[in-house]
Amino acid sequence: MTLEQLRIFLAVAERQHVTRAAEALNLTQSAVSAAVSALEARHGVRFFDRVGRRILLTETGEAFMAEARAVLDRAETAEMVLEDLAREPRGRLRVHASQTVASYWLPPRLVALHEMHPDIELRLTVSNTTQVADAVQEGGADLGLVEGAVAHGDLHRQVVARDRLVLVMATDHPWVGREAVPPAELATQSWILREPGSGTRSEFETWLAGQGLCVAALPLALELPSNEAVLNAVASSQCLAALSQRAVARPAAAGWIRTLPLPGAERPFSLLTNPRRYRTRAQQALIGILTDEGFAAGLP
Repeated sequence: MTLEQLRIFLAVAERQHVTRAAEALNLTQSAVSAAVSALEARHGVRFFDRVGRRILLTETGEAFMAEARAVLDRAETAEMVLEDLAREPRGRLRVHASQTVASYWLPPRLVALHEMHPDIELRLTVSNTTQVADAVQEGGADLGLVEGAVAHGDLHRQVVARDRLVLVMATDHPWVGREAVPPAELATQSWILREPGSGTRSEFETWLAGQGLCVAALPLALELPSNEAVLNAVASSQCLAALSQRAVARPAAAGWIRTLPLPGAERPFSLLTNPRRYRTRAQQALIGILTDEGFAAGLP
């Protein structure tokens, strides 16, 4: 069994399509089929059932996927360790970040990393807080950055910045001009919220609980998967939303939405790392930028 056979098997298993796997690997279809067949023949197993032009994973194939991924993860870690022996930080750095962090706080810090260490190959993936934590837990991400609470107790969590939620409304909403809103009145309005699993949503739910309320008590018009979608929907409706102050700063300054404070709705931006995994020089370089107080003080 070779690492190349495992890579080919995983590519086919994930796509359940030989041709697409071959294209992704830049191999011929016959080479991909031969690698899978050799693995099956050597161990007397069957990974796929052929149904017409489709292929479906067998129970054996599904069980083997997890083991194949684990072996390839270990091989990639070994490769990173060897690359890390170089004096200058280099190599691949996989960062997963939740939307608010990735869009409004992280970019200038990534630019700083590139300017300091141009040999680091940076890959940024944007998803919600739950997905980021899962990626760090499972090894799909080297570092994670989130704005909400995470349920993965075995991950190391370090606060690197702070943010606050604000109430967002259209410029013609009846509440424009008010300085504050009693929490009891929030249930009298329709709402547009981020999707469950997002840090913004979980932090808003936590804030509501502190006010003796819950999301179920709010008339919910829409759930949308990005800050921009929520902003555009709110700006063209009479609905309310709760979003990051960082996310709404420019639209508010441009005058196409209005905001009100949500007292006590502060939240941290947190760095997630997996203590069981090797920390490369590239990871240490970015962590140094993210956690440097002097650097952070000069950036929004």
